[in-house]
Formats: sequence, C-alpha cells, structure tokens
Amino acid sequence: MKVTKRREAMLQAVLGGMTDVATLCEHFGMSEATVRRDLRALASDNRILRTYGGAAAVGSHEREPSLEERRISSPEQKQAIAQAASEFVEDGDTVFLDGGTTTAELARLLAGRTSVHVVTNNLLVVSPLVSSGVQVTVIGGDVRSSSMSTLGPLAQIALSRVSVDKAFLGADGVVAELGLCEASSDQSYLKECVMRQAAQVFVLVTADKLGRASQQHWTPLERDWTLITDDAAQREQLEPFNAQERVRVRAVSVAGSLQIQQR
Repeated sequence: MKVTKRREAMLQAVLGGMTDVATLCEHFGMSEATVRRDLRALASDNRILRTYGGAAAVGSHEREPSLEERRISSPEQKQAIAQAASEFVEDGDTVFLDGGTTTAELARLLAGRTSVHVVTNNLLVVSPLVSSGVQVTVIGGDVRSSSMSTLGPLAQIALSRVSVDKAFLGADGVVAELGLCEASSDQSYLKECVMRQAAQVFVLVTADKLGRASQQHWTPLERDWTLITDDAAQREQLEPFNAQERVRVRAVSVAGSLQIQQR
C-alpha cells in the first residue's frame, strides 16, 4: 500500500476510535516504528493529535446536540454512572454538580439527602433538590440553553468564593492526555475554575465519549481525578486512562445498576 493511502486509512481508523499504537499495529499488520512514523506525519499536518501511546482525533466542531437529544441519549448508562457516583457522596459533603444530563441524574439520587450541600451551575437540578430539602447554592451567570447551565465571568467569580469536597463534571469528550473537551471556551474554563476549588474531582461520561475530541476547547486534567464510565468501554478506550498515574478508573455495570434501582 502506498504511503499516502496507508496514512489515509490510518486516519480513518483513528477517527473511528482506534487510538492506541498496539491496536493500530495489529489492525494494519505493521511494525510499531511504522505506525508511530505515520501518526507523527498525520499530527504534523494537524489531522490528528498525538498522545502518549497513540493518537486522538482533532476536534472538528461537531454539532452540539439539543437538550432534548441529550435527555434521551444513553439513559441506562447515565443512571449506572450516577449510581456509582452517588456512592462517593458522604453525609456532610459539599459537592459541585456540573451542567449536563448525567449530573442531573446524580442530583435525582441525591434528592432528600439533607445532610449534603449542593453547589451547581446546572439549572436542571435546582427544583428537584430544593423541593426535597437539600441545601442548594446556584452559581449565577449567563444561561446556556443547550445544557441549561450558567457560565461566564459571573459564574467564575462566584466559584472563586466557595470550595467543595467533591466536584462531579461532565464533558463532550475526554482524552486521557489532553483533558475534557467542550464546545465553548466558557464551558472549558468554568470546569478549570471548579477543579481549583475541589478537594476531589470526578468525571462522569458514557463510554462513547472516551478518547473523543469532538470539540476544540479543552480543560486540562493536571491533578488526581476519578473517571466513572459504563461497561461498554472497550479495553483500548480505557488503556490510555489506566496508563495515567493520576487517574482512577471505574467502569460500572449497567445491568447491575438497573437491578439495584429496581429493588
């Protein structure tokens, strides 16, 4: 196969989620040196991002799903992830709930836990939590209709005045070596502000978001953090996270979580 065609095929493989060197070697039947050379060439052309042990697709401004599309996407997986996340919340904790439908699912599980204080920019969670007696502090700012969350300078200032025991963050995508990707700089920077104020950080994402660089604004993850995802995650998706000393990975069983909720 000519070099140009081979590299084009490799690009399509990376875009399709085949992101680590070992998998690419096996798929194409090529040596590690050849695969790494091709990945470097694709990266120099800004067609992919090089990562430790592999590559990631360059963010391509994918269309953001609407709030309703987010609500109906992967509901069972989000419930399982939220169930696992709720087990980390202890009585007396002050927790931050990020914008998004997975964190909204976590809020549903925290309803009625009056010993927990919730700080949030997620307007979807305010009513159910407050009506159940949970203390809620809402971070002000500009409302983003696609997620019903608040962002911008006012939200950033408010966050600088509080601290939390645990922060539960969502994302459009997460790449082990790069961090969280988002559709806007306001979203990515607000997550950075949250992490500065949190003793512990948890990232809640469904398996389809692992290794996904669908947007072009990034929040670096330069501290210890916990990834909670679902058991649809493939070995090659989880390997880059397991290779990071700062990351604790938990892939939860969707079937097991649903059984717990049905009891």
